[in-house]
Amino acid sequence: MKKQTQAIRIQAKRSHNREHSVPLYLTSSFTFDDSEQGRAIFAEEIPGNIYSRYQNPNVDEFVEKMCMLENAEAGLAFSTGMAAIFSSIAGLLKQGDHVVASNALFGSAIQILTKITAKWGIECTFVDGHDIKAWEAAIKDNTKFFFCESPSNPGLDLIDIAELAELRKGKNIILAVDNCFATPILQTPLDLGADLVIHSATKYIDGQGRVLGGVVCGKAEYITEIRFFARHTGPSLSPFNAWVLSKSLELLDLRMQKHSENALALAEALQGHPAIQAVKYPFLASHPQFELAKKQMKYGGGILTLDIKGGFAQVQKLSQLLQIVSISPNLGDTRTILTHPASTTHSKLSAEDRAAVGITDGLVRVAVGLEAIEDLKEDFLNALNQL
Repeated sequence: MKKQTQAIRIQAKRSHNREHSVPLYLTSSFTFDDSEQGRAIFAEEIPGNIYSRYQNPNVDEFVEKMCMLENAEAGLAFSTGMAAIFSSIAGLLKQGDHVVASNALFGSAIQILTKITAKWGIECTFVDGHDIKAWEAAIKDNTKFFFCESPSNPGLDLIDIAELAELRKGKNIILAVDNCFATPILQTPLDLGADLVIHSATKYIDGQGRVLGGVVCGKAEYITEIRFFARHTGPSLSPFNAWVLSKSLELLDLRMQKHSENALALAEALQGHPAIQAVKYPFLASHPQFELAKKQMKYGGGILTLDIKGGFAQVQKLSQLLQIVSISPNLGDTRTILTHPASTTHSKLSAEDRAAVGITDGLVRVAVGLEAIEDLKEDFLNALNQL
C-alpha cells in the first residue's frame, strides 16, 4: 500500500460507536478493569493506556503515521519541536559526552548545545556542515552524537546524509537529522543511514499554523531511552494537537508537492532582480549543492531565501510593501511568510556566528505558501520594483 494511502487510512481502533473520523481522546488518565490489570500494564506485561503524559490514542495514531512515512522502527511525540530536540540529546547523552553539530542550526538548537547541555558537562563542537572532513576532524574518543539540519534553517545548506552516516560507522556515534524543512515526503534520512529523524511538527506537518508539536522517529533502542527521559520529565504532546497533526498528514504529500512547485517558480521569477543580491533554493541550478539536492530530495521544498541589497532598511521597506505575504517567524503554512532571521529567529547568535552561516542583515527567508503562484509573483515583483 502506498504511503499516501496509509497516511489517510491509519487510524486509532474504532470504538463501539463505529465512527469514521477518529474521535478526540481528551482525557488525562485511563481506567483499569481491576487492580491486576493496572499492575500488569504498569509492569509492561500487557499493553494499555495509563496516563496521557505517557501515551494517548490520538498521539499513538500520529506517531504511527510518522514512523510509517519515515520508515522508522519507533517514534515518540512531543509538545514542540524543540522539546523533541532537547529530549533526544538529554535522553541519550551523559556528562563527559561530546557532540559534533553543524553550525547551520535553528537558533534555539544552538542555545541548547551551548548554554544548557554545556552546564551538564556535555561538550559540543560546531563544524561547517557540508565539509565532511571537518566532521571527521572533530571526532573525539568521547564523541557520541552527530546532529544536523538538511536543508538548514535558514541558509538552505545541504548535508550529504549518506556520506555523514558512513563516516560514523563503527564509531558508536548516533546520527540525528532535523528533517523539518524537507519532511518525509521529500527525503527520508533513516534510509540514508541516519539513526534518528526529528521534526518540528508545528511547521509542515501541521501545515496551517494552528498547533505546536514535535516528533522523533528512528531506531527502537534509542527511542526507548528517549521515552524514559520524556516519560519522567513530561514534554507531552496534547491529544488535541495530535489529532490535528494526524489529520494534517492526510494531505502532506499533496501540500509538499505544491509548496515545492510554487517555491521553485517564485525563485526562478525573482532570480536576477536588481534589488536582490542572491536567490537561494535547493532546486535552482545556481545553488552550490544543486546536484546533492537532486540526489537526496524528491522536490526542492517550500523555502527560499533572498538577500536584499541595502540590508535591514530595505528589508523593512519590503515588508511594508508586500500586500498578501505575512510577516512572521513561523513557516510551513498555507500562507506565504517572510522572516528576517537576523532580527528574529537567529537574533541571539553573535554577528560573527550569523555571518559564518550566511545570515546577512539583508537575508529574508520566504516560506512559500499555497496561494496562486501568479499572485505571489506579482506581489513580490511589485514590492521589489519599489525598492
